[in-house]
Amino acid sequence: MLILGLESSCDETAAALVTGDRRVLAHRLAGQEAAHRPYGGVVPEIAARAHVEALEPLIAAAFADAGVTLADVDAVAATAGPGLIGGVMVGLVTGKALAHAAGKPLIAVNHLEGHALSPRLSDPDLDFPYLLLLVSGGHCQLLLVEGVARYRRLATTIDDAAGEAFDKTAKLLGLGFPGGPAVEQAAAAGDPKAVPLPRPLKGSPEPHFSFAGLKSAVARAVGQHSTEDLAASFQAAVIDCLTDRTRGAIARAGRVTALVVAGGVAANRPIREALQGLAGENGLRFVAPPLWLCTDNAAMIAWAGAERLSAGLTDPLDAPARARWPLDPAAEAVRGAGVKA
Repeated sequence: MLILGLESSCDETAAALVTGDRRVLAHRLAGQEAAHRPYGGVVPEIAARAHVEALEPLIAAAFADAGVTLADVDAVAATAGPGLIGGVMVGLVTGKALAHAAGKPLIAVNHLEGHALSPRLSDPDLDFPYLLLLVSGGHCQLLLVEGVARYRRLATTIDDAAGEAFDKTAKLLGLGFPGGPAVEQAAAAGDPKAVPLPRPLKGSPEPHFSFAGLKSAVARAVGQHSTEDLAASFQAAVIDCLTDRTRGAIARAGRVTALVVAGGVAANRPIREALQGLAGENGLRFVAPPLWLCTDNAAMIAWAGAERLSAGLTDPLDAPARARWPLDPAAEAVRGAGVKA
């Protein structure tokens, strides 16, 4: 099985060719950091235009790298949401055109499912069901992954996601964009106990996450402490919140094979180390994809396509692009505005 994967949901344009036996034959990626850096965040219109310019050359390069052609693929998998709708449309329309031209099945992939299944691309021993902490710029969720297309949401954020809090903190501290790696680097030189910051919902029976109050506390503390100490204290607070909420989810999840973390924030090494310790305390395997698979990429989209194709799941050419697309549509709504469901 050979799957072409396309990713364009935010500010990374990517194309990859992945086999059903977990070989990444090619992976090409174009970032947009320089274009968005002056604004301190992703500008949707700029991102969409950059996807249009970058995607076709990346696809051609991926085919050249793998030494195959479109006729050799078994299906085309493209991110269909959630994400910035302009960028999602670029990748999905391109995927539809390629699938139609080649007479191949289209697989409209939920970007979150790409993250959720990405650990199975790098770890062939990871079996269902597993507990997943999906933590990124737009999402912070705990999910019971029972199988392909079978997800049960145990917790979500009631306001900001952890990755968003990292980006906003980096902006407040003048660390630049992208914020996550910049905060992690600054925190390495700081004292995580220097600044007393809140741990929203820590110890609460409510299962969900909240990072808006922490972000506001950082804003109030700017100028009163060194950048390094504030970054370290912020990162420590996020780690405490993530581990506390995940500990509660482990107790509710029942029998699972592993604790898994995925998403862009999963590239943060102190967060990975804390979660690995939590898994050990509870007698669970800890699984995290390699760092390059944590951030947005097309290999995870191709792999999700392979998993879905193996399960007999394909999509019509009129599959819609979606700005919002929850993995667990049956999950109950939670309190709060701006829920990243």
